[in-house]
Amino acid sequence: MRIAIGLEYDGTAYNGWQRQRTGLGVQARVEEALETVANHPVEVVCAGRTDTGVHASGQVAHFDTDSKREPRSWLLGANSNLPDDINLTWVAGVSDEFHARYSATARSYRYLILNRVQRSALFRQRAWWVYAGLDADRMHRAAQALVGEHDFSAFRAAGCQAQRAMRNISTISVTRDADWVTIDVTANAFLMHMVRNITGTLVAIGSGDEPETWAGEVLQSKDRTRAGVAAPPHGLTLTDVVYPGAFKLPPNPNADLR
Repeated sequence: MRIAIGLEYDGTAYNGWQRQRTGLGVQARVEEALETVANHPVEVVCAGRTDTGVHASGQVAHFDTDSKREPRSWLLGANSNLPDDINLTWVAGVSDEFHARYSATARSYRYLILNRVQRSALFRQRAWWVYAGLDADRMHRAAQALVGEHDFSAFRAAGCQAQRAMRNISTISVTRDADWVTIDVTANAFLMHMVRNITGTLVAIGSGDEPETWAGEVLQSKDRTRAGVAAPPHGLTLTDVVYPGAFKLPPNPNADLR
């Protein structure tokens, strides 16, 4: 039997999603909690491996089991064995054709920037504090050069193991609400550090250090050394993963909190 789960977590204390030989990954904690309910070893496969310090409000994963439990039992049993910074948000039985990674058709990330002179104690692990003034409208216009299917080599990390750098960004927006600047990106898939590198580039444009055309120029260069600095990981959250309707997955209960 294959079970799909929705997950939220604060990535501050973890070395990313993946189980680690040294350090702690979110995956290990989730598997340990599910094993207490299943009474057998469990391997969890996620939709997208988040990096060290990156958060999730809409992660999706699956695992296989021979144990027969109601979704409510999986949910409550796992959550009672998880630390406070990791939580299952839903559980659903799915067909064996479902795969959390390969069945996904789109993924969405949000990057949060606090743009004011004073830093924040409350959001120090959830947003990038940028004290220099940012023009969000200018950033948004610049970002539209990245929409569509492109070679995103200029925005991938040196350690990225993806065989191809072609990705398709369907939407990207930059908005401001008082002191908060939010970057929302949806694509079919992402390269390692891709959103963080895009964010660093857009911040350089928003501050006036680079022209609006720079994002497109960096993209066309396919050269990582041409892009801006990588934004810190703690401002990034995986907010949603989209699947074909035929799988009938529950809606993301955090959709309004993104």
